[in-house]
Amino acid sequence: MEPARGGAVRAVVLACAFASVGFHLWLVVSGLLPTLVTRPLHLALALPFVFLFAPGGRAARVTGAVLCAVGVAGCLWIAWERERLVDQYGVVVGWFQHGLAVVLILVVLEMARRSVKAVMPTVAALCLLYGLFGQHLPGVFGHPGLPVDTFLGTLVVAEGGLWGQLTGVSVDLVAPFLILGSLVAAGDAGAGFMSFATRVAGRFRAGSAKVEVVASALYGTISGSASANVVTTGTMTIPAMIRAGYPRPFAAAVEAVASTGGQIMPPVMGAGVFLMAELIRTPYSELMVAASLPALLFFAAAWIGIDQFAVRLGLLGLPASALPSWGTVARTIPFFLVPLAIVIAVLGFTAYTAQFGAALAAGAALLLLLGDAAGRVDFRRWIARIANAAEDGARQIAHIAAVIICAGLIVGVFNMTGLGVKITSAILDLSGERLWLALLLTACACLVLGMELPTTAAYVICVAVAGPALGKLGLPPLQAHMFVFWYALLCTITPPVCGTVFIAAGIAQTPWLPVAWWAMRLGLGLFVVPLAFVQHPALLELGMAPLTALAATVKVGAGLWLLSYAVIRGDRPLPLRAAALAGGIALALVAGF
Repeated sequence: MEPARGGAVRAVVLACAFASVGFHLWLVVSGLLPTLVTRPLHLALALPFVFLFAPGGRAARVTGAVLCAVGVAGCLWIAWERERLVDQYGVVVGWFQHGLAVVLILVVLEMARRSVKAVMPTVAALCLLYGLFGQHLPGVFGHPGLPVDTFLGTLVVAEGGLWGQLTGVSVDLVAPFLILGSLVAAGDAGAGFMSFATRVAGRFRAGSAKVEVVASALYGTISGSASANVVTTGTMTIPAMIRAGYPRPFAAAVEAVASTGGQIMPPVMGAGVFLMAELIRTPYSELMVAASLPALLFFAAAWIGIDQFAVRLGLLGLPASALPSWGTVARTIPFFLVPLAIVIAVLGFTAYTAQFGAALAAGAALLLLLGDAAGRVDFRRWIARIANAAEDGARQIAHIAAVIICAGLIVGVFNMTGLGVKITSAILDLSGERLWLALLLTACACLVLGMELPTTAAYVICVAVAGPALGKLGLPPLQAHMFVFWYALLCTITPPVCGTVFIAAGIAQTPWLPVAWWAMRLGLGLFVVPLAFVQHPALLELGMAPLTALAATVKVGAGLWLLSYAVIRGDRPLPLRAAALAGGIALALVAGF
């Protein structure tokens, strides 16, 4: 009976997965649909993957089933009653709607808790309490008070909370790219970018480590997930580095740093870039171009750091016999390159939307799953790959939905109560209206929030709080949002909570703390580049002033080389390292161009 039961559960999981994937791809070509239909259905399709199909004990399964059933029913009711709810102008009416609003908010909070631990729903709950009772607070942080009918209505039956613009980004933009990434990862794309990376980078000093930098940059173009990047590329590259004689902490640190860069590597850049495009009202294609040079600098800094360690530790390149032939590269790279080229072509050379490009590339990836690097076509394997990709894509959609919809509650309360404006004023007062002090406070806030939140959640909360303050101090929106987004990534390699470090250390079977120490030196670009594009706005202006942008990139890149030399080459004389440190700071962080 047990295998039959397992088969039935698998069938239910796949049915829900295909429903989620099919729904989100259908939205790309279906035309405009009411948001109070698409966004509640988005949540309804995500709930089973958090409450029913996630590991947990008996109590978690029972409560999960109840919460899932109630949440799905509530979402379906809102979608069904959309026309009547629109006429209520954001006010709940009657005991049923009041109860439904409370239940849906609680379901979303618990959904976030199960997906990303307790910090984010706790922040959201505190914001909700502030919205309900903030009128009793003395001083500037009090507010005039909000009627409960309006407060709950705005959050649940209007587009000011659960179904706000953030959820719209999750539905319309993030989901299609997550599906694309799952389809690409289900086939032989990994062999494609690994063979290309090995052929291009393997012959250099510390070739195995530099292969990882190139491979993670390539994988990041279609993934945008640091943890997925570690697991996908690290299981291949970390053992290879260890077999080549690299210290285990160094091998793990290379993987952790390079994989972190996947979230800042265009065109995908994780869910955060799609939210950024919506928040600053900038076309996604423009953000992709603007982010290119900073991403290049990050990976260049990682490459430079590896090279410095290679000289210090005597790490050699791969022998010619270990490099794949160009014929092997040509046979494997299309599995990765074709979907990526479609996305870039649609974004750069057509008037179609980013989600259409993702859907078109997903179609190509679907067809590519038929074959493998040896040219064999297997229909049974094709079906299995599609099933695995659908499940993986649906799970990723659910995880992001849990984060973004909960963040929508926080932003909704900020908008209704003016709390964001009050916090902005507090930051301005605390910084004495000095930009660099405000940037330091913002960076610290990003690091603290990132200790318990995914990058996307940390970015949304921090930019809602600090973004307006940075704007009032003269920082343009693109620079302010990019600064926050980059510093929200710090926690991935910075103790005490450094997710990619933990995963990479586990693969390398070595203690995580030495890995974090190596990673922070290799990941120097993550600390320096955001400050650099505040001082050098041209770094983000590749589309408008390419020559100036490239000149600024060269200048900052030279500064990163000197800084890497100063922090890594402990075998060199101290005066020389001090001079390199001073020169690096001058080049990277002193305004010019």
